[in-house]
Amino acid sequence: MDLLRVAIKAAIISGREIDKLYNTGNIETRLKEDKSPVTTADLVSNKIIIEHLKVTEIPILSEENKTIPYNERRAWDRLWIVDPLDGTKEFLKENGEFTVNIALVKNNAPHMGVIYVPVTKELYFGLAGKGSFKAELENDLQDIEKIIESAKKLPSTDHDPPNAVAISRSHMNRATEDFIRSKSGSEDMPALISRGSSLKICMVAEGGVRYYPRFGPTMEWDIAAGHAIAKQAGKNICRITDGKEIRYNKEKLVNPDFIVE
Repeated sequence: MDLLRVAIKAAIISGREIDKLYNTGNIETRLKEDKSPVTTADLVSNKIIIEHLKVTEIPILSEENKTIPYNERRAWDRLWIVDPLDGTKEFLKENGEFTVNIALVKNNAPHMGVIYVPVTKELYFGLAGKGSFKAELENDLQDIEKIIESAKKLPSTDHDPPNAVAISRSHMNRATEDFIRSKSGSEDMPALISRGSSLKICMVAEGGVRYYPRFGPTMEWDIAAGHAIAKQAGKNICRITDGKEIRYNKEKLVNPDFIVE
């Protein structure tokens, strides 16, 4: 079974249903225990993705089924890590900056990642040993093989990225500003480009910005797919404190502060 094609199909089909809900505005929202919003689109997308991925018989860790005990998870040498709708706040703001994230993790490291942007129909994917790619779909009914064949390798430019940094649209803070100033040193301050969801990681993988720093809590499913794509494009996601690469399927699923570059 080709796991990449399974993940791409799951991402596109779930993205299609998210887009339908987004365009009709028929959305119900409630707050989870951590006070973050969850919508009907999150739940519909999660159900579709689980249905597609379960045929692989690889365990699945999703934002919507995150209560699996660590004593069970720790034995998994492979697992899917899924965010069925990354950027729920952007979804509710109706700015289009939300994604579907599906990652395959092997031995706690990102092995494969698929990110789909339902509004723009942009697809990013990366696979260890093969590289990372971006495809722009004409529609969400395209043949998977044609999508893969038409995809362009990342990064999309041979030139150095512009003097620009990706920052969170909804989670910018003083620590991020101070870090960017410190990292810039005597150089001109970079342009700050705000984006929602995992699109910031995709910008680094594409070569559209130099880096993306994140101070503040994120979860494994927020970055695992993007990590695989960035890594296969010659970038990485590392802890700011010591420069070590982010790992997955940890006992605590919260990520430390990190930088993508």
